[in-house]
Amino acid sequence: MIAQVNIGDRFLGSNAFLTNLTDIGKLTSNLVVAAISISGIILLFLLIGGGIGIIAGSGSDNPEAVAKGKQAVTSALIGFIIVISAYWIVKLIEMIIGVPII
Repeated sequence: MIAQVNIGDRFLGSNAFLTNLTDIGKLTSNLVVAAISISGIILLFLLIGGGIGIIAGSGSDNPEAVAKGKQAVTSALIGFIIVISAYWIVKLIEMIIGVPII
């Protein structure tokens, strides 16, 4: 026999994701959190891919592959720093003017 579980409270209750989006500020906050999470995941994959490129280029004595791997790692780190810096600049402006933006 299959157990019956009431999932209505989980998805439609007071703590549900969709019911907390009462204004544009909360939607923006959720999107910013998602963007930072996605950029972190992309950073991880680019670091792994760049590292593999550096190792493979070094093993096969191919300086072009090593340069491409280093460029991928550098670009990933710079992109992630830009995303995090943009978030903290907005938080700093929010603190200075006293109006919640995110």
